[in-house]
Amino acid sequence: MDKAAKLVILKQDLQMLTTANDEYLGTLLDLAAAAIQREGIQLIEDDTECDMAVIQYAAYLFRKRAAADTTMPRFLRWNLNNLLFSQKARAEDDV
Repeated sequence: MDKAAKLVILKQDLQMLTTANDEYLGTLLDLAAAAIQREGIQLIEDDTECDMAVIQYAAYLFRKRAAADTTMPRFLRWNLNNLLFSQKARAEDDV
């Protein structure tokens, strides 16, 4: 999924109809991808699970700036952990 498609889905997640925040949201997508990779997760191109993790992380980053509670949602942490563990398990199987 290219960045434009991710942006469309992110805007749907955030229930945004205008293009007013597109540049900021695009930056959040880049930031989310970098943060996920920093955790040791390899983002596989055109993998729905990886793409959705980036979108969900970007949505979390957008929402947390306006919320009193800034902890990561459990579903997102669980999703990232599952991605990391499955990639590590596959890497060990390849050895």
